[in-house]
Amino acid sequence: MMRIDDMKIIEHQSIAANTFRLVLEGDLVNEISSPGQFVHVQTGSEAHLLRRPISISEFNQETKQCTLIYRAGGEGTKLLSKKQAGDKLNVLGPLGNGYSLPEQASSCLIVGGGIGVPPLYELSKQLTGAGHHVTHVLGFQNKEAVFLKGEFSELGLTFIATDDGTEGQKGYVTDVIEQLNTAFDIVYACGPTPMLRALQSRITNIPLFISLEERMGCGIGACFACVVKQTGNEQNYYKICCDGPVFAAKEVVI
Repeated sequence: MMRIDDMKIIEHQSIAANTFRLVLEGDLVNEISSPGQFVHVQTGSEAHLLRRPISISEFNQETKQCTLIYRAGGEGTKLLSKKQAGDKLNVLGPLGNGYSLPEQASSCLIVGGGIGVPPLYELSKQLTGAGHHVTHVLGFQNKEAVFLKGEFSELGLTFIATDDGTEGQKGYVTDVIEQLNTAFDIVYACGPTPMLRALQSRITNIPLFISLEERMGCGIGACFACVVKQTGNEQNYYKICCDGPVFAAKEVVI
């Protein structure tokens, strides 16, 4: 159930170039039902009325805490990065539909790009906890932008790709995937649209689930600001904020 909560900031720190880890505490966490959901955060400035959508990287309902990882790129998120432990943050959520876990034991490939990596961490934790085998391929611009490498490595084999080759393999996540001599049963991905489009064109023989990144207005499906065309009928659209953000790749035209 969606709710609005004034959540307490427990931790807030920089973990990579312009990237921050924010730990929040509040009753809203009890409503989170699946990895891949997100929240809409109020930055606290009258000059920035629209909330900022941020994916949930990790949550623990026993402690009522959740972790958000975001990039401070625009004025709103830069303002958010100035918040300190002990401050309150007005949060709307949880929003959207997340990832579903396989019913049978599976070999899973998780593919993340940039700020699309965070929601995949909770997904990987739940997959490994349920007995699935997980491999991660994560892409970043450069070494300074890499985060959660150690955390993912504790859950399964982890490969890093960077645009300039300063960390891991130089190139794209698709370059790494092509070199893996492994058969997978299912693929989960989140990242920039060009990355998702490349995966969609290459992975056609096994299920591929993708989480779409998009600018949002209301976050609850009322404003139609975030839409994606439906496969088979491009006159119809899904609303990413409430129909997604996670879709079977075969369902959408990206």
